[in-house]
Amino acid sequence: MQDVSTLVAQAREGRPRAVARLISLVEGASPQLREVMAALAPLTGGAYVVGLTGSPGVGKSTSTSALVTAYRKQGKRVGVLAVDPSSPFSGGALLGDRVRMSEHASDPGVYIRSMATRGHLGGLAWAAPQAIRVLDAAGCDVILVETVGVGQSEVEIASQADTSVVLLAPGMGDGIQAAKAGILEIGDVYVVNKADRDGADATARELNHMLGLGESRGPGDWRPPIVKTVAARSEGVDEVVEALEKHRAWMEEHGVLTERRRSRAAREVETIAVTALRERIGDLHGDRRLSALAERIVSGELDPYRAADELVAGLTQG
Repeated sequence: MQDVSTLVAQAREGRPRAVARLISLVEGASPQLREVMAALAPLTGGAYVVGLTGSPGVGKSTSTSALVTAYRKQGKRVGVLAVDPSSPFSGGALLGDRVRMSEHASDPGVYIRSMATRGHLGGLAWAAPQAIRVLDAAGCDVILVETVGVGQSEVEIASQADTSVVLLAPGMGDGIQAAKAGILEIGDVYVVNKADRDGADATARELNHMLGLGESRGPGDWRPPIVKTVAARSEGVDEVVEALEKHRAWMEEHGVLTERRRSRAAREVETIAVTALRERIGDLHGDRRLSALAERIVSGELDPYRAADELVAGLTQG
């Protein structure tokens, strides 16, 4: 096993292999993971995390690639976390996103990583928060998290990103899809991509109308802008970057950015704690304590809720 402090130091220097190794430790739930996270903790907090989500076919990867180009022109280091569907055969990520973003592959200021969801609902790999932390500590100024396009479960991106970008495209029934998925509630910036197609203006109008219907904003609240782009030709991408910077400035001014990051950290702690408890409960199968509780339920001596309380008390004290 490689020394964690050495790996972290190399990642800080921008060495791609060290960053890759750290993310692999995260994905594999390595025994070194606690040591890795402890080493990274003081080095994080500098990156701006942007989530991109939307239905399949709207051009998420093309838009992500165009945003990478725009941020690189500003001299910023960019990390891309492309969360792919898990391969049903190997459990690994399908690397279509990396193929599409191959133009950035030789740029030392860009780090691209595909992660498998491994069956985790919500469009994001369970390890995504820790992977984001690795890219943050490695000196990325902006981290773009592109989620798998799976409809309703994409809403989870809002809990991982500082700013959530929802992409739509004309002619795909996205207005109805947006309403169904609840993504009208999570978008901070909306992008109508493929705006050179017929129906782009109508899609933007429908989206604007739907946003207005669901509005309960007061003075000074953020109103999500709608930006039209043709990402394949980099048209409108600068306007998206401008909208992102405006949202970041608004969040910093109103204390929203700190609150979002605090909520994100709280959810991460909760997930880790629940996972640890679930593992300990899993270890109890065949254990006499669990069997004894089950017997008392069957005999009518105990109800399942009190039995669960006793089990949790035993696990947390033990």
